[in-house]
Amino acid sequence: MRDRIRVRSVELLSDDWAKLTKTTFDYRRNDGTWETQIRQTYDRGDGAAILPFDRQRSTVLLVRQFRYPAYVTGHPEPLIEACAGLLDENDPETAIRKEAEEELGYHVHGVRSLYAPYMSPGSVTERLTFFIADYTPADRISDGGGAAEEGEDIEVLEIKLDEALAMVGDGRIVDAKTIMLIQHLKLELLGAFGW
Repeated sequence: MRDRIRVRSVELLSDDWAKLTKTTFDYRRNDGTWETQIRQTYDRGDGAAILPFDRQRSTVLLVRQFRYPAYVTGHPEPLIEACAGLLDENDPETAIRKEAEEELGYHVHGVRSLYAPYMSPGSVTERLTFFIADYTPADRISDGGGAAEEGEDIEVLEIKLDEALAMVGDGRIVDAKTIMLIQHLKLELLGAFGW
């Protein structure tokens, strides 16, 4: 692709919590013709998400928290989500273990990486590494809730996996990463992946 893209200019539009840039570039189409395109790119770094699962009780740990972008687009209730966070300077597994302790209040084990998709590649640079892990009630180390100094006000939810799947089906869970993790776990337990 490098011979098909010629960057003309990059303009920094915002550099607050993340960087928003506007790029003008020439792009050579599949038919060989060149066209000029303008794209805005939002870069807040990469992240990780985890779905802890208690195999004995068939429960998962999720969080409920207010999300302003969802609110302004017509979703007034807090979102139910998988535990997630930015990597900052950590590798994905280290980052998500810290997030699980901070947000969920649990020390997770058997952490397993699944995949690292782009979640909104049309405008956001972030790749999100997905994990599944094991937990038991004995692994609880705090009440969780996130870091208040970072504006986090998180409620920890422990839900049966089948109920979480039903919540996806009836629209109570609308967060993409959470839907992917719940469906992946259910399919894995059904033997769909041959693991």
